This record gives sequence, C-alpha cells and structure tokens, in this order.
Amino acid sequence: MEKRGYHHGNLRHALVEAGLSLARTGGPGSVVLRAASREAGVSHNAAYRHFEDREALLAAVSRRCMDELGGLMSRRLAAVPERPEGSRAWAWARLDALGAAYVEFARTEPGWFQTAFAATASHTPVLPQESDAAPHPFLLLVRCLDDLTATGAVPAERRHGSEYAAWSAVHGLSHLLIDGPLRDLPEEEVQLALNKTLSVVSRGL
Repeated sequence: MEKRGYHHGNLRHALVEAGLSLARTGGPGSVVLRAASREAGVSHNAAYRHFEDREALLAAVSRRCMDELGGLMSRRLAAVPERPEGSRAWAWARLDALGAAYVEFARTEPGWFQTAFAATASHTPVLPQESDAAPHPFLLLVRCLDDLTATGAVPAERRHGSEYAAWSAVHGLSHLLIDGPLRDLPEEEVQLALNKTLSVVSRGL
C-alpha cells in the first residue's frame, strides 16, 4: 500500500484524510502520526517523509477541519432567501445564519470543531488570508459584517473590530455547549441560549 500511495503521489493526502477521520471521533488528541499511518495503511517511517512531526500533521488536519466548518457556514449562508439588494433584513438574516451554523458545527462535529483550533501558532497563521482557497469562517464573518455596514444596518463608525466580539460570542457558546457546563442543556434551552447570544451580538453592533 505504501508503494501504491507513492506511485499515485497521494500519500500526504491519505495521511491528512486519515487524521481527519481520527479527529472526527477522538478530537485533536487522537491525531498522531503512528495512528494516521495505520489508518492510511503505510509504515510509520513513511509518514515522516511528508510530516516532520505530529504538530505538522495536526496543523494540516486542523486546516481541513476549518475548511469543513467554513463549508457548512457557506452552505447555510447560501440557503438564506435572497432579498432585494441593499436589504438590511437580508444582511441581519445572513449574520444569524452564520452564527447558528458555527454552533451547529460545534455540536454535530465536536471532534472536528476542537481540532480546527488545535494547531500551534508555529504551523498556522494567526488570521486567514483572502488568498486562502477555502471559505474561512473568520472571512465569512467579516463579509457579513461588511454587508451590514453597506446596507446601513450598522453605522460605519461602529464596524471596526466588531468581528472579534461576534466571533468570541459564538465561539464561547459553542465550547460551553460541547465540553462546558452547558453540555447537558435540553434542546429547547440550547436554542434559547443560541438565540439570546445572537441577539446580544446584533444589539452590540
């Protein structure tokens, strides 16, 4: 299998996919080179030809998990019914859909969600770049907030830096729901917590 992987030039991809599978069920702590090698059906030494250490593999898997999060958020944004251009209601609806998708991903894919933020700073840039291929959650949030300003829903003088507060709110709620004191909330209370958080974010913009 190792030779076949090299022949097709896809061993690195296979290792990342193996790490993605491990992360889905076991979170970032399960993403190790030896386990990923077994999952991909190659020798442990072969993995080191593509990843210098466990942190390098974790960084690659972390980016894939972030891509999965961004993909879900993009799909939820696309599902928001189109309204006349310049509609403030449309801009607010997109922001709510984005926040709800973030929490949805954390609750339905906790292993991927935790792994998405597990890479060390030495392997992952602090903030995404516009040139990144996949729709990064942070950039999607920035664009939604820009839409709010463009439609006049949020005054331009209050726009600067609002992405940090909005991101922190939904990220904090997500962690409280999946591995914090809110993890056993009934579904009705989860929805209440989500709606209240999104409302507080909106009122604070």
